Amino acid sequence: MGKTAVIVIDMLNPYDHEDADLLERNVAKIVDPLGGLIGRAHEREDVELVFVNDNHGDFSATRDDIEALARKGRRPDLVNPLLPPPGCAFLTKVRHSAFFGTSLEYLLHRREIETVVLTGQVTEQCVLYSALDAYVRHFAIRIPRDCVAHIHDDLGEAALRMMERNMGAEITTAERCLPGG
Repeated sequence: MGKTAVIVIDMLNPYDHEDADLLERNVAKIVDPLGGLIGRAHEREDVELVFVNDNHGDFSATRDDIEALARKGRRPDLVNPLLPPPGCAFLTKVRHSAFFGTSLEYLLHRREIETVVLTGQVTEQCVLYSALDAYVRHFAIRIPRDCVAHIHDDLGEAALRMMERNMGAEITTAERCLPGG
């Protein structure tokens, strides 16, 4: 399926927002598999690792600022294992989709990416909208279900079904989403 990018969405989070309590429980379940996937992606020369994170309303925030805010938040145990490794792309966003208002599409085309592996939070919001934007841009999509966290169980499952059915996303696992490595 050509070159692949693993995109990590919104994992630098201070967990100080509405519904954070519901989200935290589900994020805790994905930390280990997502951490492993990030490590494998970072080691492979044929995989682009990209972090796209909300700027939390601070348009002057740098990567370091966003990391520091998340690490000082309520759940550093959910943040520290998933910090972006040195040398990977880091883009800030302001809305739900990782594509909206970012240079993600340009980066993916420059790197000749054909398949995106979408990970992070929130399955029924930012991951879903990023998948739709990837689909309309003709990228193949993989979603490792053990690397996405939802707020509401029913909406998370519905979002996965929508991505699979309506966007042709392959719903897989962290261990299976990077073949050939």
